[in-house]
Amino acid sequence: MNSDLNIQLQEAYKKVNLIEEQLAPDTMLKLYAYYKQATQGDTSLSSDSEIDLRNGFKFNAWLQLKGMTVEDAKIAYINLAKNL
Repeated sequence: MNSDLNIQLQEAYKKVNLIEEQLAPDTMLKLYAYYKQATQGDTSLSSDSEIDLRNGFKFNAWLQLKGMTVEDAKIAYINLAKNL
């Protein structure tokens, strides 16, 4: 199951990277956060770390997924990619 999920995640990642039109910022943040959660789990950075605005939005999107399982994050990423 996990191996199949990893394959689906990589296929979804490739599909997203082939999209030529500009995606909405909230969609991009969701994709980023789900992928980070799916591949690295909960963020290990503290919110006190000095980061620029753009990376702050990315960090915050990932931080909101804290506690989500890696498997659930993979499924969420795959489903979001399918709907693009």
